Amino acid sequence: MTAAPLTLGTAGHVDHGKTALIRALTGVDTDRLPAERERGISIELGYARLDLPSGRALSVVDVPGHERFVRTMVAGATGVDLFLMVVAADDGVMPQTLEHARVLAGLEVTRGVVAIAKSDAADPAPAARAAAELLPAAEVVATSARTGAGLDELRAALDRMVARLPGRADEDDRPQAARLHVDRAFTIRGAGTVVTGTLWSGSAGRGDAVELLPARRRARVRSVQVHGAAVERAAAGQRVALNLAGVALDEVDRGDVVVGAAAGLAPAWILDVALDLGDARHELAAGGRVQVHHGTRESPARVTPLGGPFHQLRLQRPLVAAAGDRLVVRRVAPPDTLGGGVVLDPSARRHGPSRDVLARLERLARGEAPEQPPAPPSAPAKRLESPPPLSAPARALAERLRAAGHQPPPAGALGADAEHLPALREAGAAVRVGRDLHYSPGPLAEVRGRVVALCERDGAVTIGALRDDLGTSRRFAQALLEHFDAERLTRREGDRHVLRRLDRKKHNL
Repeated sequence: MTAAPLTLGTAGHVDHGKTALIRALTGVDTDRLPAERERGISIELGYARLDLPSGRALSVVDVPGHERFVRTMVAGATGVDLFLMVVAADDGVMPQTLEHARVLAGLEVTRGVVAIAKSDAADPAPAARAAAELLPAAEVVATSARTGAGLDELRAALDRMVARLPGRADEDDRPQAARLHVDRAFTIRGAGTVVTGTLWSGSAGRGDAVELLPARRRARVRSVQVHGAAVERAAAGQRVALNLAGVALDEVDRGDVVVGAAAGLAPAWILDVALDLGDARHELAAGGRVQVHHGTRESPARVTPLGGPFHQLRLQRPLVAAAGDRLVVRRVAPPDTLGGGVVLDPSARRHGPSRDVLARLERLARGEAPEQPPAPPSAPAKRLESPPPLSAPARALAERLRAAGHQPPPAGALGADAEHLPALREAGAAVRVGRDLHYSPGPLAEVRGRVVALCERDGAVTIGALRDDLGTSRRFAQALLEHFDAERLTRREGDRHVLRRLDRKKHNL
């Protein structure tokens, strides 16, 4: 029986030799960008294939170690099955060693190996002791990429680890739909749009019908590659490249999710989760704002404590999550990893804490199927903690807004239907943009992505540029940009609107 595919992710502080070690193990330099070679540090995710003595092959995701690029590190770590933590002998455990360990713990990536790199430059024993204290379950191996010392021992240690690990393809006998979180998109002349990522579940093969979320674009898989080799079908647990027909390059980006036709997933704006925050639980005891990382996507969110480990995350950008998915929560400022957790209800409604909510979440945390809500009591009910179900006219209005896309009718044109707008806002089915416009969350998220793309391409976006990009009128473009300014996604400078995060980081994200 063929062993199930597995993906290995690197971790560790900047300049501790992760990329050099992967190059020594695989022969592949994962720093492919000129800026990475000039600066001598990894900026983007890198990929390679690692062959082990047993004959098994691992997909390797090499992550940046600099503190500025933790968000990129999290995007790479969210699909891995085991880690290779690299600690330099001459430095020992450093701040990003600790934060990367917190990220791995938040994602529940608990199995791996520690490599003490640069053991030819300093005594590896002190660093090995510190690493063993940080990750007591991991085997520690002293190595040198320069001399080759310890590389065979490291390969053997990885082989021992993967022999005890089930692959994603082994974990459930039930067939699962394909799900791939995109971490890179590009074009190949004569082939078209290609996306890459770790296949989280299911399988992907030539001719499959797929959907890109959250934009809900349909596409077809033209061809599949694994580590540069064409295959008829790829299984979960490995790095995969999909050549997609029916999707232009500017219609897909990192953070999008490719799903099979039967996935049953939808963009979510509200998640009920169980979080393990450690000492940071005191920081969020009264709620607050955080950055949520899931798959290769991230979103600012407001946290509502619900009791014990249970919280509700109200997102500014939709995430494509399933029950049981892991996520990482980071502080917005100063940026730091607070902890991680598991998604309990990926289609939650807005609500606060209550005894019924706590009981429901405890059942979900135990893996029990969610119960149907009880019938309303005949006695006068207390104030609802969550909004009531939408009426049929309200649902019809929500569908009307969704179908209107980038040009929803103003409130004055809705007639009597306008009375349902507050209920839609409360249920998260509509977002108020300006004085009299309400957008469906999906189209608004798509516009937000286009604004980010225009700013990253041109340095800023203007009303005219957004109008032309959307094929809409100046009125809609102006209202949208003013909305994103108010959300602090962008900041107005004269006639231009710049991304605040780009302005702060001087384009070094």
